[in-house]
Amino acid sequence: MGKTDWKAEAKTLKKKLNKAKAKLDAGAPAPAKAKAVSPLAPKEGFPRLPDIAGVEFAAVEAGIRYAGRTDLTLIRLAGGTSVAGVFTRSSTRAACVLDCQEKLAMTVPRGAGAAIVVNSGNSNAFTGKAGVASVAAVTAAAARALDLPASRVFSSSTGVIGEPLPHDRIVARMDDLVAGLDSAGIEMAARAIMTTDTFPKGASATVAGEGGEIRIAGIAKGSGMIAPDMATMLVYIFTDAKIAPQRLQTMLSRQVNDTFNAITVDSDTSTSDALLLAATGQSPAAEVRSGPVAKAFEDALRGVMLDLAKQVVRDGEGATKFVEVRVRRAASLEDAHRVAMAIANSPLVKTAIAGEDPNWGRIVMAVGKSGAAAERDKLKITLGDMVLAEKGWRSRTYSEEEAAAYMKNEELVIGVDLGMGRAARTVWTCDLTHRYIDINADYRS
Repeated sequence: MGKTDWKAEAKTLKKKLNKAKAKLDAGAPAPAKAKAVSPLAPKEGFPRLPDIAGVEFAAVEAGIRYAGRTDLTLIRLAGGTSVAGVFTRSSTRAACVLDCQEKLAMTVPRGAGAAIVVNSGNSNAFTGKAGVASVAAVTAAAARALDLPASRVFSSSTGVIGEPLPHDRIVARMDDLVAGLDSAGIEMAARAIMTTDTFPKGASATVAGEGGEIRIAGIAKGSGMIAPDMATMLVYIFTDAKIAPQRLQTMLSRQVNDTFNAITVDSDTSTSDALLLAATGQSPAAEVRSGPVAKAFEDALRGVMLDLAKQVVRDGEGATKFVEVRVRRAASLEDAHRVAMAIANSPLVKTAIAGEDPNWGRIVMAVGKSGAAAERDKLKITLGDMVLAEKGWRSRTYSEEEAAAYMKNEELVIGVDLGMGRAARTVWTCDLTHRYIDINADYRS
């Protein structure tokens, strides 16, 4: 066997690397990286969601950032659809978020349909006037292709911040999207909106209306940059209910606080958070107005929202533990929220959880730093059913061995009783592992 010419091999490899770099510099998308599915993902996989009459989905590969994966979604909504939404309050909101907010405030043409265009890989945030122009180009192309008013086309973008959106790649695939619209394509859409997600997220519910069944189905994406304010990540929920836009908006806004605003992965709020809720009015059931049906519908909507929110936490970047933080007997709702989020966002608490260390002193620290009213001798801290600390000291029944054994579970419950009042708050978070650093250290590479 001949002797290997290592210098020649190195030279050949260098040429290949330079060629690949030249392609990237010229705008060719990088190949998508394979991801291991989160250990906290639903074991049954993507749920079987009901078709929602009046909603169709399509997804294609547009090469916005990566090659070899679907990254562009179109959702068509039937005529007469009511649309509601909530969005991030970030002062650096993306152009598409600002556009959606403006359109939801407009008077809707009677009987008009609607559409949603979503791209992943690029957030079109902090892109100046070019970003505004990109939104206009994308929504105008969808409006032409679907024969809709441009004011009824909503768009979302998710991915890298500060890079121009190659909207020409989106516009070029619009006819293909329209041709591929399918009422059974919701899972395809859920996969196409993913970025660092490791699994697609979906949830549904059914409500007995007056004269027929009302269906609700939703999808979401989100894994990092998760600490929402009025919404979270990208979430799209659909129902065939007959319901007025203002009533739909009221219900949505009322349920956000205890669902999407009650989760955190890393304390960072995205520039692109958007939640759109569409009601097509095509259920045989009577219009949802008030009374028992309205309550049942809102309860079901909340259930879908909470399910999706928890799935986002389960897909937290690098997560291995799903954590519920329950705060009770706070002096006010604001104090309860402060304490819950101080614990849920604490790097010291989250890394202790990752290391399966029942270091309850870090929970004490988080309570103290929160700014909420608290007193040492009134504070009680629990882990599952175990009392760790109370009456200003470690509990007499505390067992380090039992606490350490509990920490090995995938799902944990941290309880804090402040003993200061009657307010309560529950939030959900995950642990902080080295994998989170790995994902975010090379997010753009």
